[in-house]
Amino acid sequence: MLFLYPAVFHQEDNSYWVEFPDLEGCQSFGDTLNETMGNAQEALSAYLLTLFSEGKTIPSASELSSIAVPEDGFINLVSCNLNYNNQTKAIKKTLTIPAWLNEQAVAKGINFSQTLQEALIYKLQHK
Repeated sequence: MLFLYPAVFHQEDNSYWVEFPDLEGCQSFGDTLNETMGNAQEALSAYLLTLFSEGKTIPSASELSSIAVPEDGFINLVSCNLNYNNQTKAIKKTLTIPAWLNEQAVAKGINFSQTLQEALIYKLQHK
């Protein structure tokens, strides 16, 4: 599932650091802008995975226009794609669905595991 959060990038001397206004304590840094962006994506992924694993609510992302632009930097969106198949141990679940729903989903080539993960993440965010 794709997540987008605004991030404030700051330049100090010959390096950068980044913070996420919506995610308290989520920060990173780097020597170059490219390195800082990569580190920001990694920090965002780790932060969100921690919230999920602790059963905490995922904060909503602010609008870019609501964040003040600092003198020493700029604001940009940072994305991360949380694919639980790659980032956590998988467990097997047995479930039951109506036969008609199964037939239609199979005919459309829908990935059941991915769909269930996305639906569960959505439900967790909106509870």
